[in-house]
Amino acid sequence: MFKSILWSTVAIVAGLGTAFVLVIATELLCGMIHPVPPGLDPNDLEACKAFFSNYPQWLLGIGAVCWGVTALSSVWVATRLGASRHFAHGAAIGLLLLTAAIFNLAMLPYPLWFKGTILVVLPLGIILGIWLARSPSQPAPQLLKEPA
Repeated sequence: MFKSILWSTVAIVAGLGTAFVLVIATELLCGMIHPVPPGLDPNDLEACKAFFSNYPQWLLGIGAVCWGVTALSSVWVATRLGASRHFAHGAAIGLLLLTAAIFNLAMLPYPLWFKGTILVVLPLGIILGIWLARSPSQPAPQLLKEPA
């Protein structure tokens, strides 16, 4: 029992760590390509909205891909390291990422296509990360059942 709790804790921490590193890397990449103007107060929501309303569309596309990769990777790590490779470890990380993305999308004036893309890419990354990390002893899900 103790070993199971320990591995579950390690899995969640490792999944969060992976997500943290990849989100920071994404933000640094986007910040190098489209830097924040000097003197922009990060606490001034209106100034931040003005900055993000001028974000290049192609860079938003790269950001969406990076968020999908972040979800897939961090969920995969958490599920893979979790006790019995249970999906709950990855699902917990995925739920946190999805919640953070929804708050971000609600707060800043992203284009509608970007909001829709994120709300599709993140759940797909979460599901794929859990599916790829499942235990080899677990059968693959049957999407189509053969007639009896």
